[in-house]
Amino acid sequence: MGISLCKEPNLENPILVASWPGIGNIGIIAVDTLRGMLGAEEFGEIEPWDFFYPRRVLIKNGILEYLEFPSSKFYFKRAAGKDIIFFIGEEQPTEGNRIYAEGKKAYHMANLVINVAEKFKCRKIYTSGAAVSLIHHTMKPRVWAVPNSERLIQEIRRYENAVLMSDIEGRGKQGNITGLNGLLLGVAKKRGFEAICLMGEIPVYLQGLPLSYPKASKSVLEVLTRSLKIEVNLDKLDELDQRVQRRIEEFYQQIPLAIREQLDRLRHVVYDKPVGPGPITEEEKKKIVDDVEKFFKKRGEGE
Repeated sequence: MGISLCKEPNLENPILVASWPGIGNIGIIAVDTLRGMLGAEEFGEIEPWDFFYPRRVLIKNGILEYLEFPSSKFYFKRAAGKDIIFFIGEEQPTEGNRIYAEGKKAYHMANLVINVAEKFKCRKIYTSGAAVSLIHHTMKPRVWAVPNSERLIQEIRRYENAVLMSDIEGRGKQGNITGLNGLLLGVAKKRGFEAICLMGEIPVYLQGLPLSYPKASKSVLEVLTRSLKIEVNLDKLDELDQRVQRRIEEFYQQIPLAIREQLDRLRHVVYDKPVGPGPITEEEKKKIVDDVEKFFKKRGEGE
């Protein structure tokens, strides 16, 4: 059990772009949108048996006919003079009651993805996810970037609307990435591949909602396509974002006025530099986060 390839394309030092679902499905929407726009062709998958339970069991005429599992598929496409491999995982393999993938299953899946990168001699790997941040949903999300090599830092500093996670104010030049979108970055480093994780910002008060956040997916895709030197039309994401924004506004109006007034101050934060201070102090930021967490706790208890 492991990797099943239906064909072996002839690729020249491709770039691997991988993503799994996460907060706001920011990364997977960005990567899958690019895959679809380029018309990438499926060529293999990670077999599901060691990672997932069936989503659905199809029985026909009293006989079990089919088991449906979350897919973990590889695609390829040549675009702008370069070969690209896409990996799209429909679900992260979890253990116990954990929300995000960690442990043996996650590590095994990450290594299988890197096995494909190794087989086709990939020269760089990109993953993508979400960065929970104190921003307002009307703002353009920035992209937080984490490289696994010091050599990639200067490349990231050239990206428009992107910032190194270590440069974010108040993080003490540290941070962590949950789930497989982050784990793959570490496994890639261990096995000698340069990799970058691109994370689109999502407001802290939206992270617990069952909504996608395509506004941040677009930011990620803008950075990724500029890095790959590929031009694509992102109108599709704009249309999706307009629909989602209407639902976000409906939720936003349910937030108590006192908290909403604090959140409205985030509309005026301007990042002249990655570490540039906004009009809100660290103490005020902490209060906003605490108030939002209390609101969600009460909401979850049905009060």
